[in-house]
Amino acid sequence: MEEVVLFILTFIFVLIIYEAFIVAPAKRRKSKKGRKKKDKEVLEVLYLVKRYRLDLEKVNYNQLLQIIAITSSLDIAIICSLIMLFENFVIRLLVGGLSIVLVLLISYHIVYLFYKKKGMIKNV
Repeated sequence: MEEVVLFILTFIFVLIIYEAFIVAPAKRRKSKKGRKKKDKEVLEVLYLVKRYRLDLEKVNYNQLLQIIAITSSLDIAIICSLIMLFENFVIRLLVGGLSIVLVLLISYHIVYLFYKKKGMIKNV
């Protein structure tokens, strides 16, 4: 039961922080008229554009930011839950390092499949 509570609290806490410090500023930057090419883009958006050729012209940017916030919060909650299953510090480090890479790659591939199904990937 403790693990479930930890998972839910971690998810909610990270989601609130992500919304406040990542999503809200990104929405403000995007909504400004005359947006410059030098403006900072959210790292996850850049990853989806570069790796999976996500077409930002077709995508609802605010929806994309919300999906990224939920995905990242879920990833961090899963990783924290996995790490807390072990007592040994070294094992926690190993499990954390491996799970970060695997969970992030899998979750953003699922986001790619979602947008591919909607037809929002560039055909090159």
